[in-house]
Amino acid sequence: MLLSELAEKDIINEKDGSKIGRITDIEIDTNNGNILSIKVQAGMKILHMITGKDATRIPWQNIIKIGNDVIIVDYPYHGKTLTQSSN
Repeated sequence: MLLSELAEKDIINEKDGSKIGRITDIEIDTNNGNILSIKVQAGMKILHMITGKDATRIPWQNIIKIGNDVIIVDYPYHGKTLTQSSN
């Protein structure tokens, strides 16, 4: 699979089905060529509201399934609200 093909897929949180965004970059371990993480640009304002950032990194081991149209991930911010994230 090509990076350009991955970048076209929506990133979906397996916990609640929410769309997190799309891949904008990939971090690779130059020693062994393994993918370490994906950088996800927020597709909606929710990522910025929860994390305070417009993009976030999701470790490669948090990717559950790469499908034809979407990538399913175990997203660590699942369930946080604005009041919880400010603590």
